[in-house]
Amino acid sequence: MQRLEAGMVIDGFRLDQRLHKGGMAWLWAVSRVEPVPGEAPLLMKIPILGDNDDPTVIVGFEVEQMIMPKLTGIHVPHFIASGDFTGHPYIVMERIAGESLRARFDQAPLPVDEVISIGIRVASALHDLHRQHVIHLDIKPSNIMFRAGGEAILIDYGLSRHDKMPDLLAEEFRLPMGTGPYISPEQVLHIRNDPRSDLFALGVLLYHLATGERPHGHPTSVRGLRRRLYRDPEPPRAINPAIPPWLQEIILRCLEVNPAARHDTAAQLAFELQNPEQVKLTARAEKSARDGLFTVTRRWFHAIGMEAMPQQSAEQQLARAPIIAVAIDIAHGSEELAESLRIAARRILQTEPGARLACLTVQRTSRIGMDDVVDSQGRNIHVKHLVALKHWARPLNIAPEKITFHVLEAPDPASAIVEYARINDVDHIVIGSRGISALRRYLGSVSSQVVAQAECTVTVVKGARAGSVPQASPEATTH
Repeated sequence: MQRLEAGMVIDGFRLDQRLHKGGMAWLWAVSRVEPVPGEAPLLMKIPILGDNDDPTVIVGFEVEQMIMPKLTGIHVPHFIASGDFTGHPYIVMERIAGESLRARFDQAPLPVDEVISIGIRVASALHDLHRQHVIHLDIKPSNIMFRAGGEAILIDYGLSRHDKMPDLLAEEFRLPMGTGPYISPEQVLHIRNDPRSDLFALGVLLYHLATGERPHGHPTSVRGLRRRLYRDPEPPRAINPAIPPWLQEIILRCLEVNPAARHDTAAQLAFELQNPEQVKLTARAEKSARDGLFTVTRRWFHAIGMEAMPQQSAEQQLARAPIIAVAIDIAHGSEELAESLRIAARRILQTEPGARLACLTVQRTSRIGMDDVVDSQGRNIHVKHLVALKHWARPLNIAPEKITFHVLEAPDPASAIVEYARINDVDHIVIGSRGISALRRYLGSVSSQVVAQAECTVTVVKGARAGSVPQASPEATTH
């Protein structure tokens, strides 16, 4: 391949400045010979080809060329153009300003609030990626950047897998593909189609950011990688007591050997990081030492047969684990409407056994001035609504780890529900309608506003009349 030098032109792109040489590619700042008005700065990625044309580099670059044009949204670099190996192999993409997350690891352990913030943003980016049928499979600090607005950007898709495309890496190689400290147990076993592998890697990131240490060290051999199949990490709080029990619960859940024991989706992980009071604590939260020899030995024997772990895909896993939000009007809703909402929620949960249910109500506040925090009997209104939500949900008999409760305080109930759904990646909103009066028709009901504004599926339910079965309203819609 021709030697790269500043000023060289490749397919209409001028090499301006060499920025970085990685293990598999050169990164160059480039510009168009014929500029496009308003276009963001550009980056060209060019594979490093040795004398023997390393097949891993070539195949990984082909994978990235296949996947990047399919990706959209704020959590990925915008794809511009590419060239194949018949001429000059390259990918041109949006150039992201600033440094990767790698720069912050030198300061670890970080304050807990910053660890949580990073976790929320990366989990949200992963959920967006998984919804596009892509599993990253190489989540690590150097592959995470941030936009000026704070959104995480995931880069480098050379080891990724797209559900709808051939997995070239799995077809051509049998060694584990990934980065030593972050590779998941199932990747060690050559399983590359479970989105929860990315949650394991995020758990490693959170562990390192919170403690300053890696949970499984930095193995460089397959034997070293296999230790994570049976050897648990030291509990984070044993290294840094400032870590709250709920965060240790989340981190150790991410690091579970069996993907089924981790969070079902990245959206559910982000949800727990944003709502620590809703995290169901288990023995993980109070763990203070690594498991003993007997447990480790038993786990080692079990690991021998783990090559037959069930296959999975991003699309299948997300479909099996949606977040369902039920919006209940505690202050003004009737018992008939409350029961109709319970019936609707029960029906959805019967068809979605892996779903998490988020029960919402909105405590309306004034736009200007102070609001009363207690009612006429001296009871805290927020707590009163929270208790009422739990009372509403009790007949559903849902496992505690599958249900959460939220009292949203806002002047506009519809906007609060829509914003909650957007931030928490809710898949389906179920909301009640109290009927239509002339005034409500003119002003617009809360349910109709939610239908119009929400980016997810919305089902509107009306209360049942005596002797009738509640039905979804014609207002119900799918986005």
